Amino acid sequence: MRIPLSVLEFRDRAAALFGNVEAVIDGDRRFTYAEYAERTHRLANAIRGLGVAAEDRVTFISYNCHQLLEAYYGVLEAGAVLNPVNIRLAAPEIGYIIGHAGSTAVFYHADFRPMVEAMQADLPAVKRWVVMESPIEGPATHEYEALLADASPAYDPPEVDEDAMAELFYTSGTTGKPKGVVLTHRNLYLHGLAGALALRMTDADTMLHVVPLFHVNGWGAPHWMTMMGGRHVMLRKFDPGALLRLVAEHRVTYLLAVPTIFNALVNSPELGSHDLSSLKMAIIGGAPASPTLVRTIEEKLGCQAIVGYGLSETTPILSLAWPRAVLTAAEAPEMSAARQAMTGYAIAGVNLRVVDAEGADVLPDGEQIGEIVARSNTVMEGYYRDPEGTAEKIRDGWFHTGDMATIDEAGYISIKDRSKDIIIRGGENISSVEIENAFASHPAVLEVAVVAAPDDRWGEIPVALVVLKPDAAATAQQLRTHIRTQLADFKVPRQIEFRESLPKGGTGKILKAELREPFWAGRAARVN
Repeated sequence: MRIPLSVLEFRDRAAALFGNVEAVIDGDRRFTYAEYAERTHRLANAIRGLGVAAEDRVTFISYNCHQLLEAYYGVLEAGAVLNPVNIRLAAPEIGYIIGHAGSTAVFYHADFRPMVEAMQADLPAVKRWVVMESPIEGPATHEYEALLADASPAYDPPEVDEDAMAELFYTSGTTGKPKGVVLTHRNLYLHGLAGALALRMTDADTMLHVVPLFHVNGWGAPHWMTMMGGRHVMLRKFDPGALLRLVAEHRVTYLLAVPTIFNALVNSPELGSHDLSSLKMAIIGGAPASPTLVRTIEEKLGCQAIVGYGLSETTPILSLAWPRAVLTAAEAPEMSAARQAMTGYAIAGVNLRVVDAEGADVLPDGEQIGEIVARSNTVMEGYYRDPEGTAEKIRDGWFHTGDMATIDEAGYISIKDRSKDIIIRGGENISSVEIENAFASHPAVLEVAVVAAPDDRWGEIPVALVVLKPDAAATAQQLRTHIRTQLADFKVPRQIEFRESLPKGGTGKILKAELREPFWAGRAARVN
């Protein structure tokens, strides 16, 4: 028997086995799995009623909220493709994504009305603009709750092609423009199974959605958490105090977040004011974490903490740094603790290697550095409308991550550097080339290089090294003001240094490694 793989099965399972169980908590709103399933059916029928055809892209511009969690199933049930976008991007960046995706409908939270108004005229292909948590006004053609109220609750399961695109996530790349990562129904389904197994979830668990649902498939949580019948608690905006209160109030057991968020938690003055005894596990991902942070999380939050690793292109989880019993029994406690801060070892269903420039495996000695390559059913179908970019990343049956690492005799990987010029600030990917292009549009700029520098709060920050044209003048503040018209604020370098020239290689390429090195002097690794 061969049945097409579809994550809709996860929701259907939850509704059948855990229908009366509280499934979603979003502020004052509460939904059981039966109610949640019905809302996703209504959303699917409403989307069809809007004229959205099979395989059309549907964009969501939203915080973590029950509506976006509903979209993870309702959009797919309608036969369409879900495209959640990063709300931290500037209007021109989001406009580019919507245009490149070819979305025909956009759902947006009312808070983002000014952004929608700024880009609506440039997106004539979008026929429907659906506002959430606001009456119809301004650019909106429909209102979310009214759409659901008028739609049928009937479940009309679509015919699923498991190899067809189901979700489309955009990630920053070294080309400067975001790349659309195509995830198929098969990718999502197999990642959901692997994620639940790897994270050891049960129906008794409650997860707080700290990781944005627009970020790398929400780390898969909408799928594996629903499949297991666990409880979703939504966090719309990060605030340490609010997060701690939700953990205590709803007895949260799992926290998944980037290092900067955990760092804020362990240093929050409210930490001692809340009962966090329900916490079982903290998973740190999105950027490398230090052993000190892992140890501090365990001490202050009172739960186990490990590092995880993955990318948008891999749905995303590739590895987790779980302790292994045979190693823990044989090694000193210090080594066991250190392993929890490593990139980890491959989860079930994933094959990872670390290879040199010729594609040969590096020595498993924890010293020789190579590139992490991955092979799995959870690796993306490819980049949307970008066959050249796809061919560059998937070669000889392996996905090339661009992350440089070592591997030891036990299979634990540790990221040491990056071969791509991506800066990871608080878990957000920032393209250095995109920033450079913004600087280059200033009439006084001759050339510029943007590199990553370590930062205690954000992990990494962009630093711009600028050469002005002869007889031209511009201050750092003037340059920042200029590029803010093109970039999201978190991408704008706070540190700008003026140089007489930039070092170049024989081909004329700027030597970024040479420019980057002084900022990392004295550090063992070139990621933070």
